[in-house]
Amino acid sequence: MEVLDPLAVRRWARLTADTLGRARAEIDALNVFPVADGDTGTNLHLTMLSAAEAVESLPDDVDAAVVWQTLAYGALVGARGNSGVIVSQALRGLAEVFKAGDGSAADLAGGLVRAAALARAAVARPVEGTVLSVLSAAAQAARETGDAPAQAPAGLGMVARAAAEQARAALGRTPEQLDVLARSGVVDAGGAGLVIILESLAAVITDSYSQRHDVPAPTARITPTSGPEAGYEVMYLLDAEDDAVARLRGELDGMGDSLVVVGGEGLWNVHVHVDDAGPAIEAAMRAGRPHRIRVTYLAAPERTHRASDRRGVVAVAAGDGIAALFEECGAVVVRREPGASPPLPALLAAIREAGSEVAVLPNDEGVRAVAVAAAEIAREHGTAVSVLPTKATVQGLSALAVHDPLRRFDDDVVAMTDAAGHTRHGHLTVADRVAFTSAGLCRPGEVLGLIDGDVAVIGPGLPEVAVQLVEMMVAGGGELVTLVTGDQAPVRLAEAVEDHLRATRPEVELVVYTGAQAGYPLLIGVE
Repeated sequence: MEVLDPLAVRRWARLTADTLGRARAEIDALNVFPVADGDTGTNLHLTMLSAAEAVESLPDDVDAAVVWQTLAYGALVGARGNSGVIVSQALRGLAEVFKAGDGSAADLAGGLVRAAALARAAVARPVEGTVLSVLSAAAQAARETGDAPAQAPAGLGMVARAAAEQARAALGRTPEQLDVLARSGVVDAGGAGLVIILESLAAVITDSYSQRHDVPAPTARITPTSGPEAGYEVMYLLDAEDDAVARLRGELDGMGDSLVVVGGEGLWNVHVHVDDAGPAIEAAMRAGRPHRIRVTYLAAPERTHRASDRRGVVAVAAGDGIAALFEECGAVVVRREPGASPPLPALLAAIREAGSEVAVLPNDEGVRAVAVAAAEIAREHGTAVSVLPTKATVQGLSALAVHDPLRRFDDDVVAMTDAAGHTRHGHLTVADRVAFTSAGLCRPGEVLGLIDGDVAVIGPGLPEVAVQLVEMMVAGGGELVTLVTGDQAPVRLAEAVEDHLRATRPEVELVVYTGAQAGYPLLIGVE
């Protein structure tokens, strides 16, 4: 890629959000500075998810300047936590340069330098060994690579790779710069998230994608340190003039620590840790109009769920037929397109509709990240939410079958999770190209039978492959087989499986649903 065009920016934002979603828990586990509250991965995911959804809402024909401005705005208004706010300011720095440029390698180098400068200026008391150090190293590498001789200019991919590689190297040095990281045996959590952001950018530019971005695991057991002096994290958006924000920054710096103020052009995002939240909010009211105010107690005890008469289940479904199945079982359904995740606002709305104690069934591994993000936001508003590890529609149906609103919420979640975990899932699909699979070579038009995501059977016809696949799935033991037929399923498909089970395994119960899902003639569950 010679230039970073609007379409590439959208792809980068989505890839980053999705990758941070998958790495969220690993980054959370590294979080010991400035407060060991275990939420840096979650905050970065929510920040980039807001940025990605903002650019994806734009028409396809908008120019690059609008896309970059929208990316920075989406991150600003959706920024969470100390690291999320800093990253939003870094995106602002990139946007400032790219809006005025042509998307070249020089823009990327200049944009990262500007990003590092803006991010550092936004922090009242910068500390080395944090995301700031990692960003500075990436910016320096990009500038040095971009300053190559004119007879051998560096391309966009070279600059992006250099920035990502040096960011990862700088991440490894963070324990040498910050003693609390060394004592805890971890690298900086915010820096780990930034590495994923830059590696995702390099992947989009060079068209070389990795299924996994390694997050360095703790090398020692993290032991709690003495609690922070500041008891509350206060965040808000603020409509205010520049001079008023300068005065506010001085006031807040005297009240607490971890102060970060980002934004500009009348809209700001403020983050600070303080002993008393009230004065920090009152100072904002003197400076301008604060909104989206969030106050989090930094030493909050674990939430205990209480009995509630507003218990509900949210299920994500691809297709009207499957949606109808979940609705018949009493779930609030969020529809999605096959291969896509549902919008975050739709999931949030469904959780609020479902009740004050809600179990969420993602029913697809790719949906889990956005479901966790929605749950995190809903918890901030007092809803008890648990995202169950359902990776397939049939696991969601199994979980919903044992849902009991009269049980304690925690007990209900355990029972539903157990039911889902004891359900093996499989499906049929038709190959559209030549490919090597775990079951051998497949050709276009051949039927593939998958178990738990891996190809197990290749054959010429749907009924034959369905029978073989079910036989393999029940061979290790099974009491109940669930079939969900798709919109392209032949009339005899479910009957072929039923005939086989009746003849060979009469003790196994069979349930057949019409799902009318696209792309998969048959979904299979074995409990």
